Amino acid sequence: MKDLTQDILELVRLTATSLPPDVEKGLRDALGQEEPGSAAHSSLQTILKNVEMARANSTPICQDTGTPIFYVHYPTGWSTIRLRAQIKTAVAEATRLTYLRPNAVDSLTGKNTGDNIGDEHYPTIHFFETEDDELVFDLMLKGGGCENVGAQYKLPDSKLEAGRNLEGVRRVALDAVYQAQGKGCAPGILGVAVGGDRGSSFLASKETLFRQLDDTNEVEELAELEERITEEANQLGIGPMGFGGQTTVLGTKIKTAHRLPASYFVSVSYMCWAYRRRKMTVKGDTVKYE
Repeated sequence: MKDLTQDILELVRLTATSLPPDVEKGLRDALGQEEPGSAAHSSLQTILKNVEMARANSTPICQDTGTPIFYVHYPTGWSTIRLRAQIKTAVAEATRLTYLRPNAVDSLTGKNTGDNIGDEHYPTIHFFETEDDELVFDLMLKGGGCENVGAQYKLPDSKLEAGRNLEGVRRVALDAVYQAQGKGCAPGILGVAVGGDRGSSFLASKETLFRQLDDTNEVEELAELEERITEEANQLGIGPMGFGGQTTVLGTKIKTAHRLPASYFVSVSYMCWAYRRRKMTVKGDTVKYE
């Protein structure tokens, strides 16, 4: 089995220091929507300057380099034990090289491990066996500030007059944005999951964030809802970093999950403007990054 440690290290470096093209384009489009000289316009200018400098110098886009979340789709025959070991070695090395900040803290003692290697949940690694001949790594670095403003709702919600339908989903998603205000480092991206249990619902809400910012949901109803939530969130006036303006949300991504009749959860994972996610594909001796 090929040792991919150095390739994974490069994936971590790229994710931490170079914002994906679709996200950078979204931020530049947002800049054009804001009034020159306004706090919103200045904030986006600063954000984009930071993006350029981080890429040029291979330094972290944000001081909070986030929880590393890996999704690995592997062909039959690969060892997940070895892949997990290679991922952990790469993450520790990325921390030593300062692509990542030491973030793994023991919840009982408060002690920082110093290398971003914690228990079985840190870094977070999900494995899926496939019948393909490609090995695919998807990596997301999810910051603590935007993670803190994520929310889960149980419908119906009488306070928000949200029923068990897509209108109810719209209401609670917008409530999550309103409650976040500027604390999630807007302009943000919403990952919304409808259904599942409490755990699988939050998991699914993060999975939606691996989609491209400029793609379109394959389900027409959900595509329309994504567009409407984004449009209405931007009418809240929260704006970049909470300073007011036209751009509070860059996009919304929604997926559904089967549920029990007794439960109807809607989970919202909020991603900050530092929307750090990248992909690495391995086929034979060829390694490709996106």
